[in-house]
Amino acid sequence: MPSYANRYISSLTRETYALILAGGRGSRLHELTNWRAKPAVYFGGKHRIIDFPLSNCINSGIRRVGIATQYKSHSLIRHVNRAWGHFKKELGESVEILPASQRYGDEWYCGTADAVFQNMDIIRHELPKYVMILSGDHVYRMDYGALLAKHVETGADMTVCCIEVECEEAANTFGVMTVDKDKRVRRFDEKPAEPSSIPGKEGICLASMGNYVFNTEFLFEQLKQDAEREGSGRDFGHDIIPAIIEEHNVFAFPFRDPSHEGQPYWRDVGTIDSFWEANMELVSPEPQLDLYDPTWPIWTYQEQLPPAKFIFDDEERRGMAVDSTVSGGCIISGSVVRKSLLFSNVHVHSFCEIEGAVLLPGAIVERHCKIRNAIVDRGCHLPEGLVLGFDADEDRKNGFRVSNKGIVLVTREMLVAYSQRKEQEASKLKTA
Repeated sequence: MPSYANRYISSLTRETYALILAGGRGSRLHELTNWRAKPAVYFGGKHRIIDFPLSNCINSGIRRVGIATQYKSHSLIRHVNRAWGHFKKELGESVEILPASQRYGDEWYCGTADAVFQNMDIIRHELPKYVMILSGDHVYRMDYGALLAKHVETGADMTVCCIEVECEEAANTFGVMTVDKDKRVRRFDEKPAEPSSIPGKEGICLASMGNYVFNTEFLFEQLKQDAEREGSGRDFGHDIIPAIIEEHNVFAFPFRDPSHEGQPYWRDVGTIDSFWEANMELVSPEPQLDLYDPTWPIWTYQEQLPPAKFIFDDEERRGMAVDSTVSGGCIISGSVVRKSLLFSNVHVHSFCEIEGAVLLPGAIVERHCKIRNAIVDRGCHLPEGLVLGFDADEDRKNGFRVSNKGIVLVTREMLVAYSQRKEQEASKLKTA
């Protein structure tokens, strides 16, 4: 028989509706989000970022989920339909796309709170007792059942999920909280330039993860009041939370690793450098984010692909990958790949040297390429002899983006421009 505690939490998850905010552009990822929303960005060999909060919901027992979309959402919607469209409404489960549709006015989603406000009628139809608001653009694994249980235990009107981060990292990026000994939120600053440290932990602050739990009717009341408030930015961090912490019970829920109560894995892969670093962490022998854990699977859409293939075993031409993750459909033909992550259907031709590379689905690397510390976008076809990551000035001259930490980003549009310049240079040499 299930324990009382498990049955109690499962009853809470059944009474919860989760709304994932997935309309963000993710402008700090630059060209990686030119044609896709940040939650649709690829991650970890075969996943997309949206798969993590969705998998957390399903693994936690929350089976009613809405996804609010807005910015360039086609690839996100297509992925969700393919990967998550099999739930049965008649069994009380659903994963639904909620695009901005001007349900309460003439405007699109104007902020995180407005995205929820414009879908109140849809949420109300589900009759949930609790509403969980989740950010759709972070990578982590979390059992939301513990968060819900704590929300009910404290008698909170709202609970804010939080994590400890360095003040330098949080500055201008995260909402920062000050709490009392009972974890009640006493102050909330949205993306402050100089975050306040936790008492006794100089340089460390308590940052909001963008995940909230509300009692449903309380949420609706606050959203209606905010919609009528002159000058509001319609945002949870900037407007809703600061307006309610004085008169209502708003509590913080520190996100902890249940196995050792330490700092858990949580990544905001919002920059080129952090995206590359998070993917590189996965190729280490024992990464903190264990994608091989069968007790907490990260679900996604998978094509039917053949196994990865490594061919040729000559001294000067050996197909091999060391300390790397190689997905289905990949072919490494007579080249050496080290400390890299290859997504599905990547083809590396002979005599290449690749190290520290994140190659997104369908990338093709022609012969004699040398790649180091780079991100190659989906469907890129690297020409023979291309060198990336060895000379930042040369990379910039060739039209590729180089991050603050020297990571090179290559997209199809950049390669088209690069090819045109090479053709023009070759034409000038012929006519000279």
